[in-house]
Amino acid sequence: MSTTSATDAEVLLKRQTADGVLILTLNDPATRNALGPALTDDLIQTIHDFSDNPDLRCLVLTGAGTAFCSGANVRGFKKRIEEAEKSGKEKAAAAKGEPAPGPWEALDPVYGARERGNQRMGPEIVRVLHNLQKPSIAAVNGAAYGLGCGIALACDLRVAGRAARFSEAFIRNGLIPADGSTWQLPKLIGMANTLWMQYTGDAVDGEQAARIGLVNEVVDDAKVLDRAIEIATRLAKGPIYAMGLIKQLVHQATQQDLAEHMALASRAQDLARKTQDHKEGVAAFLEKRSPKFTGR
Repeated sequence: MSTTSATDAEVLLKRQTADGVLILTLNDPATRNALGPALTDDLIQTIHDFSDNPDLRCLVLTGAGTAFCSGANVRGFKKRIEEAEKSGKEKAAAAKGEPAPGPWEALDPVYGARERGNQRMGPEIVRVLHNLQKPSIAAVNGAAYGLGCGIALACDLRVAGRAARFSEAFIRNGLIPADGSTWQLPKLIGMANTLWMQYTGDAVDGEQAARIGLVNEVVDDAKVLDRAIEIATRLAKGPIYAMGLIKQLVHQATQQDLAEHMALASRAQDLARKTQDHKEGVAAFLEKRSPKFTGR
């Protein structure tokens, strides 16, 4: 059984299963599910709501039609260039009377901007998925280009069809991947594969994505969503609080030495031992039955 919230006008379709899996479908086939403002805003807010809802335990993200997500809407790039040129001229005229930068800005502009809270941070949707404390799965049913590839990378797991196509397409427009994928991709597929994808923009199909470690599984195209939901249902029945701890440990491990990481892992284990899921897991083992985790 599942409940559906969808109309032909909606750019984001939402379906919730009885097992606590939320399935979000990007629904703008005319643009191959490009992330326009309406879709982006709805997606971010829905994921925030998912995060706060204790009855929802695992997220599946996919696309309508034959694409997962074609990325940002390129049709808006020309307008953005024109606006930037106009703004640049206005700023240049206004800057003539501005004071010299302070010591922070002069020494390290990025640090100064970050500490003052006005640093640009790239696409919010990537950070929302990266920081989500419940499991997330991208069911990549077709093209995942540019920011669409970045969104798939920001999910915890990826299931792809053989017709899936992953492309770091930014280079085609003279841009760089500012969506976090220069951080994500090397951890998944290594430096050489990352530079190849990001230098060329060439698409990687589902089979190749599985070989290089970009996706967890590749399946027949017709089975992508079903397989993602199957995995999500399994995870949703598990101790998702512990999974949230695992995710943070994995994220922080790349920036720590072993001693620092073991101290953090010990703290995480103390937290896990206090959960109802731990008590249930032990009881189920001793009683020779399957555990019934609640995520608490």
